[in-house]
Amino acid sequence: MTEAIAATTRWQSCAIVEIATRTPAIKSFFLSLSETFDYTAGQHVDVRLTAPNGYTAMRSYSIASAPNDSKVIELAIERLPDGEVSPFFHDVAQVGDTIELRGPLGGHFLWPQRSNKPVLLIGAGSGVVPLMAMIRYRKASEEPVPVALLLSSRTWGDVLFRNELLELENSLPDFALALALTREPATRCTDFSRRIDARMVADVAARLPEFPGCAFVCGSNAFADIAADAALALGLEAGAIKTERYGA
Repeated sequence: MTEAIAATTRWQSCAIVEIATRTPAIKSFFLSLSETFDYTAGQHVDVRLTAPNGYTAMRSYSIASAPNDSKVIELAIERLPDGEVSPFFHDVAQVGDTIELRGPLGGHFLWPQRSNKPVLLIGAGSGVVPLMAMIRYRKASEEPVPVALLLSSRTWGDVLFRNELLELENSLPDFALALALTREPATRCTDFSRRIDARMVADVAARLPEFPGCAFVCGSNAFADIAADAALALGLEAGAIKTERYGA
């Protein structure tokens, strides 16, 4: 096992240095790493909680922050009523608490390196987290890569990172944003008031200056199937469509 691989599988203690409420169901937790690591936008970490009786629970969470020299990473965690880990973060965790973490993990869902072809991002709910890391990296690196994001959310208030995305829409060159609201009417002419479908994906892809070189899809199994099929219908090759799935 190489030193780099060993580092990704080694657990480290991290302190919570900030907590931010993002939506009614999602909070961001900023964790100070005791041992820094290099990661690529799109990767995730494992988080492990240990109860006083020794019982452990572990979950994987995508990194929302862009790769940089900071020792702090951001995890955006959705509260799941029947979950073992997320209720702890939402109901118990406080600034100053420590948790166990290992990573970075994942070698498939990664921002493309050394490419200037447009990138199509499609996410649902908290599935935007690894996509947000990619968008933040695109901004920080100033790479000349056009990006379009299609994000499905129940309502305007459920749009994760909404204010930041709206600001990026106005300030980041070659970034197109489209929201698909499924439980209330959209008020912006660039958004949609329905669940995603192939026609919607084609509409958003057409906002790029040229045909996308790849697509990243993150959401539930059902959502990912629909979005990936829509990307295939555009004419993208299967190998150019990367998916991350969660839930049933």
